[in-house]
Amino acid sequence: MNGGVDLKLPELKIGTKIAKVPIMQGGMAIRLSTGALAAAVANQGGIGLIAASGMSPEELRYEIRMARAFSKGIIGINIMFAAKKFAEMVNTAIDEGIDLVVAGAGFSRDIFALGKESGTPVVPIVSSVKLAKISQRLGAAAIVVEGKEAGGHLGTDQSIKDIIPDIVAAVDIPVIAAGGVLHGQDIADLINMGVSGVQMGSRFAASAEANSAPALKEFYLKAKPEDVVVIHSPVGLPGRAVRNPWAERIIEGPVPPTRCDNCLKACKHNFCIIRALSRAQQGDVETGLVFTGEYLPTIEKILTVEEIFQQIEAEVAAI
Repeated sequence: MNGGVDLKLPELKIGTKIAKVPIMQGGMAIRLSTGALAAAVANQGGIGLIAASGMSPEELRYEIRMARAFSKGIIGINIMFAAKKFAEMVNTAIDEGIDLVVAGAGFSRDIFALGKESGTPVVPIVSSVKLAKISQRLGAAAIVVEGKEAGGHLGTDQSIKDIIPDIVAAVDIPVIAAGGVLHGQDIADLINMGVSGVQMGSRFAASAEANSAPALKEFYLKAKPEDVVVIHSPVGLPGRAVRNPWAERIIEGPVPPTRCDNCLKACKHNFCIIRALSRAQQGDVETGLVFTGEYLPTIEKILTVEEIFQQIEAEVAAI
């Protein structure tokens, strides 16, 4: 299995890189998507992403080198435009020879210049025809289009299947659909709508290789559909999360940070998002912020990345 799987799905080409399987793994911060998860996905023929938000440049270098040591596949980073160290982290990744840069939580025009200089493909996350067209004009190698079903920061209240047709018609670059993609049927439906690939977050968050405490993975499996809520993030965007005591507290009103690391360009200070996400990653499911996609409750088991690809392969073959 290690050379990837033979899906009856198209290859995904971004710049000069070709993924045998058109699946990109979501870049889940803080530290859920590290080198181990990215390498495992790349080894199955997909695109593995390291979540750079909340890391130091040294830590990012370490994770990229680790992913490279364990995989010959495609490794990228995902970075929040809202992060203060955005440009520094992008430059660090480019310096390490990263295969592509995915940027979300806000829209950056500057990143295209950084990518152009080094020839590194830049893939912005967008949720509208307008930003899709701007991305293409500025030189994006591809775009990730995120619907309301996605986990974490949201740029739309529209379903992925409602926004995809107009965006696919508006641009000539590869479109990667994100939000609510968990099974072979989801992938087949979206490919049939004209996308070049999909991005999957929640399914890989609930994988053996995700860099999170067992308590967080167990918490995912207990989530019911009514537990999935939308909170207001200090980044200035709504975010999808699992209801827990912390989510209930911040829905009721602000919990201003006692210490501030000044990590965002503009912060609403209603709570500290980096610390809240870090607590969850370390297994504190009471006072941690557990970001999730809308359909997390349909995940019944923590699987290895290899098993996830095998399951998708079987589901696609059965269609």
